[in-house]
Amino acid sequence: MADEVILAGDIGGTKTSLALFASSSGCRTPLAQATFASGQYPSLSAVVKEFLDKVGRQPARACFGVAGPVVEGCVKVTNLTWEIVASELAATHNLTEVKLINDLVAIALAVPFLVPEDMRTIHAGTPEAGGVMGVIAPGTGLGEAFLAWDDKGYQAMPSEGGHADFAPTSAQQDRLLAFLRQQSDHVSYEKACSGLAIPSLYAFLKAEGALEPEWLANLLAAAVDPTPIIIAAALDQERPTLLCQQTMELFIDILAAEAGNLALKVMATGGIYLGGGILPRMLPALYNGRFSRAFARKGRHSPLVARIPVQVILHPDAALFGAAALAMEKN
Repeated sequence: MADEVILAGDIGGTKTSLALFASSSGCRTPLAQATFASGQYPSLSAVVKEFLDKVGRQPARACFGVAGPVVEGCVKVTNLTWEIVASELAATHNLTEVKLINDLVAIALAVPFLVPEDMRTIHAGTPEAGGVMGVIAPGTGLGEAFLAWDDKGYQAMPSEGGHADFAPTSAQQDRLLAFLRQQSDHVSYEKACSGLAIPSLYAFLKAEGALEPEWLANLLAAAVDPTPIIIAAALDQERPTLLCQQTMELFIDILAAEAGNLALKVMATGGIYLGGGILPRMLPALYNGRFSRAFARKGRHSPLVARIPVQVILHPDAALFGAAALAMEKN
């Protein structure tokens, strides 16, 4: 195949990352790369135009991993107003082909290209060669996908499991569900376990009687996005905040339970991979055994789930790698 320049994108409700790759160099070595605040642009096309004008290169083909369900080459971005149509992007930007995939499919496609340094094991286990691999990623929302083996290798499959009904696993989570129902008539896992959900978990615990320091209340009141502040306060060794620590523990319990649910639903004997931008910041809290206990608490199938390894993907560009790898494949 002649060397081509391809465009890959990771499109989320908070940020959009774009990169150019040479097909001869593979999906891990971008020629150019930039990140944009999604909410500051009226469309993906506007972001693409600004990026290509700046780098001065014309790609032949493109693939975008998008936070939302892709149906017949179209997708409305979850937690954003953009509606993306592959054929319109191709015509506007002189591309011979545009592929749209779910952003978790993009992360899943990257898993075979990851190296040990890109990941950290938080639950040891024994992966089965050729076994299904599950991917779950709390970012702005909560995405899920999985990889299944066939005679051509691993194939990535989409899922919107993050929008399935939230199922409490404790009396405290029963009360959380009731609390979240006051805000929405449908409480999904995304509404209990995502970047958007963390302030809700914090508010629930505060309503339950946890004390909020005045300095923290002032910080949160002035913040555009309170989530990073809550996480940082939970992990602050010099001035740890109990309310924030409890918020993070509740988040981890819910994430671990849903990761275990995904492991059971797809029989992910090849392992579970955790993506998204939140978890690398939480690593210290993921190593203390709390995640492992909630992950494997599956009744009669606890021994089965306990054998499944869980890794956190640390590389911030995993979704770009996956989109680039697919863009390099010609139909």
